[in-house]
Parts: sequence; C-alpha cells; structure tokens
Amino acid sequence: MTESPSRTRDVAVVLGTRPEIIKLAPLIRLLGERARIVHTGQHYDSALSGTFFANFGLPDPHLLLDGATGPWGRGAQIGELTAALTRSFVADPPRAVVVQGDTNSTSAGAQAAHYCGIPVVHVEAGLRSGDRSMPEEINRLVVGVLADVHCAATEEAAANLRATGTAPERIRVTGNTVVEATLMSLPDPAECDRIVRELGADGPFVLATVHRPENTDSPERLGSLLTALADLGERVVMPLHPRTRAKVKEFGLEHLLAGLMVTEPVDHPTFLALAERARLLVSDSGGVQEEVTVLKKPLLVVRTSTERPEAVTSGFSRLVEPGAPLLEAARRTLDDPDAHARLLATPSPYGDGTASARIRALATALADGLPLPGSPAPAAVVPDGIALADASAFAAAPAAGTPLVGASALVGGSSPAGAVPGH
Repeated sequence: MTESPSRTRDVAVVLGTRPEIIKLAPLIRLLGERARIVHTGQHYDSALSGTFFANFGLPDPHLLLDGATGPWGRGAQIGELTAALTRSFVADPPRAVVVQGDTNSTSAGAQAAHYCGIPVVHVEAGLRSGDRSMPEEINRLVVGVLADVHCAATEEAAANLRATGTAPERIRVTGNTVVEATLMSLPDPAECDRIVRELGADGPFVLATVHRPENTDSPERLGSLLTALADLGERVVMPLHPRTRAKVKEFGLEHLLAGLMVTEPVDHPTFLALAERARLLVSDSGGVQEEVTVLKKPLLVVRTSTERPEAVTSGFSRLVEPGAPLLEAARRTLDDPDAHARLLATPSPYGDGTASARIRALATALADGLPLPGSPAPAAVVPDGIALADASAFAAAPAAGTPLVGASALVGGSSPAGAVPGH
C-alpha cells in the first residue's frame, strides 16, 4: 500500500468506488484539512483517479490500498481490506471514521474502525431492500450494527433503523449528499447541448444503463431486457458497462446491440448531461434512482426490489421486469403528456442540498467528543445562502424532502465536476 503523512487528518473518510467518491466529495471539501481520504482501491485506475479527484477539487488520497477483488471473491476482499485498514488505524488513529453506502469498502471501513475503538459515521444509513441475496444488503446490515452515528437520507430510512433496534439518539435524518453532488457535477445547459451533440445523441432519446448481476448474469433476463429496448421504437443511448459488455459476448447476444446506440462508459458530467436531455431513463443503478429526483426525469428500474422506495412513492421511478413489462411501461411513460410537468413540481425526497453540512457537523462533533447536533426529528428551514462549513447550519437546515433553497449558494456555486467512468 502507498501512504502519505496524515497526522493532522483526524476524520478518516473511507471510500473505494466511484459512487462513493461522488457522494462524499462535497463532505470532504467541507471537512477541509480535517479530512483523511482513505481509498481502498476497490475500484481504482491510476490514470483516471488523479483527474477524478482534481476535478472535484480534492487532494490525492492520503492512504491508498490495493483492494482489487482478485480470484477469491468478496469475503477475501473485505477481510484483507479490514486487516489493512486496522493496521493503518492502529499506527495513526483518526478520531472518527466516515463510511458511505453499502460497498465492500464500507463494510471493511466500519469493521476496522469498530475493532480499533474509533467511532463510525455511516452516510446513507438505513437503506433496506429485504433481499439478503444482494451483497449490498449484507453490507448494510453489518454496518448498521457497527455505526455510532447513522446519517439517514430520509425518514423512511430512519424508520428502518429504529425498527431493527438502533437507538433513536444515534440517528439523524440528514438528506442525501447526492443532491449537492449532482448539482456540482451537472454541466450548464450550453455544455449539456455540446456534450449530447458531440455524442451524436441530439434529438429525442431514451438513456439506458445496465450493470447489476441480477440482470447481466442471466442470459434470458439480459436478452429480454436488450430486446425490449430495441423494440421500443425510440433511439436508445446505452453507455455499456464493462461487465455488461463481457456478459453480452459470453452469452452470444451481440446481435441485440445492433438496434441500440451503444457508447463506451462515460464520465459523471457526461452521464448527467445525457440524463438531463433524455425523455426517459431505464437503469438498474441505485445512484440513478436518486439522481433522477434532482434532474426531474422519469426512470424505469429494471430490478425485482429496491432499497430506495422514496423514488418510487414520489413518482420518479417505477420497478419493472425486463421484456414485455419494460416495453409496456416505457411506452406508457413516453406517451404521458403530463409527466414532465408533474415531476418538475415534485421535490426530491432526498433533501435540499445541505446534507453534507449536516454530516460534517455530526462527524466533527463525534471526533471532538461533543454532543451530536440536531435531533432525530426534522429541523427548520435554512436561510438562503448559509455557509455550508458552518456547523450551526445543522439545526437550521431544512429537512429531507423539502424543495431546494438557494442551491447554487448551498453547494458553493460552480465547483469543478467529477469524472466518473462507467457510472
């Protein structure tokens, strides 16, 4: 592993995948000199990562591990990362550790910190699909037991935690950092037009992404999904995930791509530009389920379950099976003349763009041994233009589910966008 001095970095932020970097970038920026960026190497490319961190205005990781899965699978990866992180935390203990979401890096970071007696802050806590066949669900359950502070994006997520015995005083409804991360990365309208034009996607289109094993590892399911997209009668732009491309080749389904506009994986700003201009999105991504609530776009989620029911109940997304159900739902959505206006008027259930400020206040209070700010109940409305780095913003910030207030001021104006290949 590669390590740089980190004696003054007392809040370790453990991450290892592109979605984690996207969602934690605003928090890291607010933590400033207190942030110790620990990259597990779960998804790491040396050529891309330097630009990736620079585009978000972040320094290079202070600790970089070699966390590639290797031939032994998830169990070995989590075990090796837990051991490596434990060694680092023993040698140079942070005063708090922040983990996000439900990846193997999240599980390893929480375990290592707990075993070292370091308090854990879990960002995006309380998601539950009820499907224990999903590795992510197991990671959520493990971290749910270990975390000292649970930053739930919504009241529904907080209720999940309370239902499993988590002490209410450890839970805060913060909103989801995806709101400010999306606003930071979304190109302006002129740049969106340029990106879409250069990709040859100007004009009406549907944007599709597929990468989850439940869709890619079954030739019947994958074939049915691709056939439905090709039969839609609309141009379908599909940035093809490496996993999906490999499975298409393995199953001999290359002919089903002929009717789609297939591209290489795109970075995060490019993906958001495409999403902003698409009539409809079709995806199995968890992050996309959140991003469409900020972009005000309809989404069909090709999965059997979701840990993000708020996007469904608020009307932004709908669960569908591949094949005929997907085709029928897509045509019905595209033919709905009121869909755009209805979504435009619907607040994101994931908050107001100040989640990172709330989480920063919690993480620094925990590190400093101070009482946790805020309360399990939603808080009041923040005045427009409040400084994100002000810990007192936590008690005054609007609750998750309220409309954006002064979004450009809340996220620090025009910040550099982060590149996310294979989003």
